[in-house]
Amino acid sequence: EIKLEQSPSEVKRPGERVKMSCIISGYTLTEYYLHWIRQRPGRALEWIGRMDTGKNSAIYGSTFQSRFVMTEEDSSSRQYLEIKSLTAEDSAVYFCARESTVTGNRGRAVQKHQLLKGSH
Repeated sequence: EIKLEQSPSEVKRPGERVKMSCIISGYTLTEYYLHWIRQRPGRALEWIGRMDTGKNSAIYGSTFQSRFVMTEEDSSSRQYLEIKSLTAEDSAVYFCARESTVTGNRGRAVQKHQLLKGSH
């Protein structure tokens, strides 16, 4: 069974950082890219970027190149997304998702809310 399990939700203040994880099992990790996506309230999905698993090589969407950092453990089974200098605009549901295959099969993306607490 293909599983992508994400770390629990967190509440952070503006200016802080958050590092979320995605634990992967059930398939050969190095055969698929691992994507990070987010959805802010009332907004469309946004592609943050993707990790070439096993190579620790990431590509980022144009608006996510400065404060967002994707990394992985040596085993590749644990992927991370870190966001630095959080703002209220970063409050969203964040997803990790496996690249689809040529047959269209997909892994499960497990969603977790990442919420920000006001600074006042």
